[in-house]
Amino acid sequence: MTTPGIPNEYVLSTTCFGTRLGTIQDQIFAAVGMGFRRLELGLAESPPSMDGLEDSQRETGVQLPSLIAGCRDPLCGNLAAERLGSLRGEESERALNSVRRHVRLARSWGCRFVVLRGSKMEHASVRSDAQMLEARIARGGILPEVREEAAAFVERAERLSQSQVEQFCRSLYTLRQEAPDVCFAVEPGRALDDLLGFAAIGWILDDASNVGYWHDVGRVHLRERLGLTPQGEWLEAYGARMLGVHLQDAAEDEAEMPIGCGEVDFRLLAEYVPRTAERVLEIGPRHGRAEILGSVQVLSELGF
Repeated sequence: MTTPGIPNEYVLSTTCFGTRLGTIQDQIFAAVGMGFRRLELGLAESPPSMDGLEDSQRETGVQLPSLIAGCRDPLCGNLAAERLGSLRGEESERALNSVRRHVRLARSWGCRFVVLRGSKMEHASVRSDAQMLEARIARGGILPEVREEAAAFVERAERLSQSQVEQFCRSLYTLRQEAPDVCFAVEPGRALDDLLGFAAIGWILDDASNVGYWHDVGRVHLRERLGLTPQGEWLEAYGARMLGVHLQDAAEDEAEMPIGCGEVDFRLLAEYVPRTAERVLEIGPRHGRAEILGSVQVLSELGF
């Protein structure tokens, strides 16, 4: 049996393990060894085997409060759950079926929250303009004029994609009707043409009073660097509906960094995150145990 580490109150995303540990049982024992008693079932290129889950939970007492919906669609290779807002009927239906499977798994594993991440805007000119703008950023960096263009682009793209947001709301309504016992939360996307931007999140939360918001520190910081809505405005607008937060640092074009290694203002974050919100540490799998434990220490010192 793994010797328990000093207990902490954070949730550890299984994304942190990457492909290093191939079973949920190994991941649970590794998490307990670092002091975590709660795990989020995050996204991974190679999802772990769930064999031994119940046995390891009984032995350690580990809980699984949240799950990220995100199985690959065999027809296109993308995450099926990210097409809930698709205006193509067959794609939105596959997305619904994917989330339905995640809901069944969440119930069987005792997960309270199912987190839905964004999908791409489908409008042809939006996709084309986003690709050209991202190519310019890759070549020349984020110049002041690029930030202005990015903000104008997103404002136009949001207007053109309102029908997709409406479809996302319809899909979400269906899921809520079918699974009233599950807490759904929406989380913003990172890219310029992600459907779940600042305005869309507001429309969705206004439409569904029993759906929560899941903040992603790194994604929002990278959007802010592009000239989009600052982190403080996200927190001010949606903090009261926040069910959870993915904690990671970010800088330049990189997210999922250890806490304290990037540019994120975690003192600002500490002012807004509700005490009841799940605090999920989501550090990239290229980092190891030392960086994870260091992140816990920094967060504790900053008031989390």
